[in-house]
Amino acid sequence: MAIRLACFPGGKQKAVTLSYDDGREHDRRLVEIMNRYGLKGTFHLNSGNLGKEHYIAAEEVPALFSGHEVSAHTVTHPFLELAPPEDVVNEIMQDRAALERLAGYPVRGMSYPFGTYNDRVVSLLPSLGIEYARTVESTGAFDLPANFLTWHPTCHHKDMLDAGRRFLDLHLRFPRMALLYVWGHSYEFADQDNWDELERFGELIGGHEEIWYATNAEIASYMQAVQRLRFSADCRLVHNPSAIPVWVQVDGEVQVVEPGDIVSWN
Repeated sequence: MAIRLACFPGGKQKAVTLSYDDGREHDRRLVEIMNRYGLKGTFHLNSGNLGKEHYIAAEEVPALFSGHEVSAHTVTHPFLELAPPEDVVNEIMQDRAALERLAGYPVRGMSYPFGTYNDRVVSLLPSLGIEYARTVESTGAFDLPANFLTWHPTCHHKDMLDAGRRFLDLHLRFPRMALLYVWGHSYEFADQDNWDELERFGELIGGHEEIWYATNAEIASYMQAVQRLRFSADCRLVHNPSAIPVWVQVDGEVQVVEPGDIVSWN
C-alpha cells in the first residue's frame, strides 16, 4: 500500500495563486479581469495609504476584494530589516488591525515591503499572527515553499505567460503538488500599458477543471492541514484533526479524509 500526500482539494495536483501589493487604484481593473477568468489572489495593503491619491479608499476594500484575500503589507511600507523590533511590531500589528476591521476576518499573512527582510524580522512573525510572508525572489519553479515565512513566488507577472505555458505543459509523472505563484503591482500594467497580457494570461490559465484556484491563505491553510495528518505506524490509519478535508492518494486512487475523521485502509 502506497500513501502519498499529493493532492490539493478535489484531488487536484495543480494550483494557481496571484499576489499583488500596495492597494493602488489600478487594483479595480485588475480584480475585474481576474474575476472574469476565475482567478483568485491575495492583495497586500498598506492601511496607512488607503484613501490617498492613486490608492483605493478604505471603504472599497470589502466589496472590491470579495472572493479574494486581504493581507498585510505594513502601515507605511518601511524597510523592515532596518527598523527596530518595536517598529516592526507596530507596523504589522497596526496594519493587521486596520485591515481586519475592513475585511471582517483575521489577517494571517503579508508580503515584505520592498521585498526585503532578515532573520530577525522573520523570527518575529509567528508571534504577530503572521503565518506566511511572500518575498520577491522569483524561483521560476512550481514548488511549494519549504518555509511559508519566506514564500518565494514562481515569477513576476512580466514572466507569467511563459510560466503559465510551462505550467500547463507540466506532466506530473509522479504524484506531487505543483503551484504557479504570480506576483506584482497593478500599477505596472498601467505604466507599461500591457493589460492585454493579463487578459491573455486569464485566457490561458483560467477555467481548467484540473487546477485549484486559491488565495495565499487558502494554500497555507491547506498545507497546514496536510502537515497535521497523523498516521499509524503501519500507515493503514490516518486521523485528520484539522477543520478542513484533506485529499490523499492511496495506491494511486484519490481519497478524502474529512475533518475529525479516522480512516483505515486494508
